[in-house]
Amino acid sequence: MEDLITYKYASPSTLIKKEGKDALFLSKYSEVSKNTEAPCFFWGDITEPFIMARCLITLSNVVKSKFSFTGAEMARLRDPIVTAGDGRIRFEGFSNCAGVYARVDVLPDALDGEFMENGTTNVDFNQPMLTSLGNIRQKENVMLSVGQKEVALYTGEGKTVERKVPLPTKWIKGLTTVQIYLSQAQEGFTFNKIETQLLFRSIPKGNIKTDYYLIRRGTMPVFTPVKSTQGICIGGINRLRLLEPLIPYIDKMQVFPHPTMQSTTWQLYFGNIRFSFSLSRDAWRGFSGEGAALENLIEDVPGEWIAAMNKYAYANQLFNPTELAMKENLSFDQVDLLTARLAAMGLLGYDLDENRFFYRRLPFKLSRIESLNPRMKGADKLIQDGKVRIVSHTPERTEARVEGSGVTHTVIFDPGRERCTCEWYSKYQGERGPCKHVLAVKKNYERIKI
Repeated sequence: MEDLITYKYASPSTLIKKEGKDALFLSKYSEVSKNTEAPCFFWGDITEPFIMARCLITLSNVVKSKFSFTGAEMARLRDPIVTAGDGRIRFEGFSNCAGVYARVDVLPDALDGEFMENGTTNVDFNQPMLTSLGNIRQKENVMLSVGQKEVALYTGEGKTVERKVPLPTKWIKGLTTVQIYLSQAQEGFTFNKIETQLLFRSIPKGNIKTDYYLIRRGTMPVFTPVKSTQGICIGGINRLRLLEPLIPYIDKMQVFPHPTMQSTTWQLYFGNIRFSFSLSRDAWRGFSGEGAALENLIEDVPGEWIAAMNKYAYANQLFNPTELAMKENLSFDQVDLLTARLAAMGLLGYDLDENRFFYRRLPFKLSRIESLNPRMKGADKLIQDGKVRIVSHTPERTEARVEGSGVTHTVIFDPGRERCTCEWYSKYQGERGPCKHVLAVKKNYERIKI
């Protein structure tokens, strides 16, 4: 599988000075868009430019950080993704190891301008751009433009030109897992500014390899290495230090844990700007390898459903399952299946505060997105080669044999539990998604309709 998708842009992204302001123009590329001369996505003023600049600098620090890869891999820095639509601008990115996800939401009340088209592209944050963002002052007049050929940030500095870079496919896989975990997350603790500052001062120094737990001790939040059933488990707690530059400016912070602690999301609030920061269960685990989306790719979805959703979501920039079901004459079960499938393909993001999906028009062919799951491709090959055999099936239990490389694996489904005798299951116990043998049995089950 290719690790990178290389784009050829018609022009570079630029930061230019115009009428006393700096303008940042992001170049756009899409494999699926036929209208290459489309107008810009957004043009208007930023009402909270200083906070937006601080958040974007922190997002860039996330993108160039690494917690499990070698120095050579760290050098291959990546670029955030930017989406204009639904009355807001979203910047997203992953760490090099894909174990940290960050998103900056510039909300409608922080924008005073016009959305002329909705779209998604990727952004290059080079050092001159970061310097320009770092020079933005409180109450400074700043204008933002997100367009087809360039993205412009107007302040009072000089001109910066951004160059195109390869886009890692692991980010697309990471997006699918993150939004699934976000949609399952539960509201945890809420801390005010003082509580958050005290909490972050207590983060242990160095590269901590043991789990820590976030708890309340009396009225104060604290981190402790002592396991607590009432606490929120955090692996790789040192990764939270990426947020330290933002803490002095926040209004409050909320923590959203996954029900089984597969991730934690730390959401910082700054007036009309939000910064979301999700950590994988452990520092060595990247979201791109979690496999949370695999279950949603088992059952086939008709292409006309996806086409209908694509048209609907592009026009509305939101995904309202009830409205879509009524408009397209689909059952609620069909829409639930479609939602899961689209989320698994990275086309839907998730807002914790609104408790809803948003549409992200990725510039990729759907066939490319679907091809990024090697375990699912392995399961398909097992079925095609006739290596899956259902031994027994009742409402309480299913047992199957799956031929592997020189060994036959046993797959057993009990109520609320699935098991396999392969090495993957033995190592992860289902925490990082199902193995290809379990997927093959489930997909074969759907195909033959036992």
